[in-house]
Amino acid sequence: MKFPYSQKVLEHFKNPHNVGKMENPDGKGLEGSPACGDMVAVYIKVNPDTKVIEDIKFESYGCASNIATASIITDLARGKTLDEAKKITWKQAAEELGGLPPVKAHCSVLAVEGLRAAIKDYEEKHGLITEKEPTTEEVVKKRLKHVMNPLTGLDVIRTNLILKISVEDGAVRVVVDLPANHQFAPAIKEDIVEKLGSLWDVEKVDVVFTA
Repeated sequence: MKFPYSQKVLEHFKNPHNVGKMENPDGKGLEGSPACGDMVAVYIKVNPDTKVIEDIKFESYGCASNIATASIITDLARGKTLDEAKKITWKQAAEELGGLPPVKAHCSVLAVEGLRAAIKDYEEKHGLITEKEPTTEEVVKKRLKHVMNPLTGLDVIRTNLILKISVEDGAVRVVVDLPANHQFAPAIKEDIVEKLGSLWDVEKVDVVFTA
């Protein structure tokens, strides 16, 4: 039986480039979930004048394809402007790796989405979003789908951890079905504030626990 991975995939899997957590990134994106089998976090440092990605790192939880595609995509993005990096596609990544098994194509998509999420995070924080969508309850829910529930490894929306969301006059209030003294409460609160606080029209994020 033919081995499913190319030599280049194995090289990037065994010795991934740009791997590790970045301290104080200018932008970061997280896609996937360990519970689903694959997760990628992408961190970027951006030159404020040229908008060139000067440094980029990733953390990955998953298979060889996941790690290899995140490695190659961070290679492709380094030295590019934000607009250039947005145009990197999962097909481009797969071609650079000499092909991927069809069942693993989602790994390339995940890494690309992680990069795009990091770029969007940077753009939101620096007021570079041209199409400014008003923050609604649905927008908040979409953001919260990227906040993990450590109890399950799934997001807080799918696990019904969020009891109520309200948006009014630049203030977002999120009620979480956990006691305030729960061991994961501080981490969940920090993640929620980070995901929502960068929205252009949000001035305050209030996270309330049930007890």
